[in-house]
Amino acid sequence: MPRLSGIQRDVLSLYRSCLRMIKKKPAESQHNFRDYVRHEFRHNFGLNKKDFATIEHLLRVGRKKLELYSQPGIKNINR
Repeated sequence: MPRLSGIQRDVLSLYRSCLRMIKKKPAESQHNFRDYVRHEFRHNFGLNKKDFATIEHLLRVGRKKLELYSQPGIKNINR
């Protein structure tokens, strides 16, 4: 297995954090959150791995969204 770069580890860490957050949401809305997270990560999967500025920007946006959606008042999500 190849070693991951720092930015790849950051992306995986964000993805895992999102999956952990989903487990704290109500059972009836967990699938909506899971679908949203999968869609966002798959949408950007084809991004050039050397486009660091874009990846870092998307990581910042993803962390802000994670912080927002982690709030207890957010019970469901619609795309």
